[in-house]
Amino acid sequence: MELGVIGLGRMGQIVANRSLSAGHDVVAFDLSAEATAEAAEAGAEPADSVGDLCDRLGGEKRIWLMVPAGDAVDATLADLEPHLDDDDVVVDGGNSHFEDSVRRAEETDAAYLDCGTSGGPASAEAGFSLMVGGPEWAYEALVPVFDAVATGPDGHDRMGESGSGHYVKMVHNGVEYALMQAYGEGFELLTDGRYDLDMESVARTWNNGAVIRSWLLELCEEAFREEGSDLGDVADHVAGGSTGTWTVREALEQEVPVPIIYQALAERFDSRNEGRFSRRLANRLRYGFGRHEVARRSDGE
Repeated sequence: MELGVIGLGRMGQIVANRSLSAGHDVVAFDLSAEATAEAAEAGAEPADSVGDLCDRLGGEKRIWLMVPAGDAVDATLADLEPHLDDDDVVVDGGNSHFEDSVRRAEETDAAYLDCGTSGGPASAEAGFSLMVGGPEWAYEALVPVFDAVATGPDGHDRMGESGSGHYVKMVHNGVEYALMQAYGEGFELLTDGRYDLDMESVARTWNNGAVIRSWLLELCEEAFREEGSDLGDVADHVAGGSTGTWTVREALEQEVPVPIIYQALAERFDSRNEGRFSRRLANRLRYGFGRHEVARRSDGE
């Protein structure tokens, strides 16, 4: 299959590289000439504009957007609009709000697939989990690419109509906040508790057969191994929060209680004010799965 990839940051490069590795042809474009050149070195055909990318794709176009959520998606769609018709498919693989995805599906001539993407840069080798919303025919048309970008056929599915993919990803992120908070609080109690414990050893032992084993717990083990049991100079400042906020707002609108997710979001916001071990661990875990920058404490904090 021939695939156009627009947006070649960490995640976009992975989409291009995994598609290439599976034998698909990739035409790639990014506003950064360096990022486009990097994709070309991996085997993609470089384009110097959105229009050039569409010209190189030729007939029925299959285009994957991996640009920042918000205005960048709308701007890219506006650039694509003259080149698309109803036989084409556009995938939005970013963290767009599901209501924006519904609007874009209605406004875009091409079939629009909202694709929640989980796994982060750390999943470059294993593949992503993909939650897709939109027309069934468009999803089926992209299955070979989804197989390549995801962990395999079990790593993706069509969630339902337009908006449902990003809706499921939004709730996924709310759950992620809560899990990170739970691990953080447990390790905080162990750190301040009765025994002098090696936190890396605890995390490793828990992750071998225990009920609470998970990839996040593997990342806890990694964090303690690289930072020490006291997390060294990792700051109590947890960035992000947009998808968790959306989750809580939707829960309020639907009158569904989500107290644990809400409290995890509140802790994240409160981390900008004072210090706690649990949030320092959450700060470091965000590096583990997403390679987000780790805020560090300055001397004296």
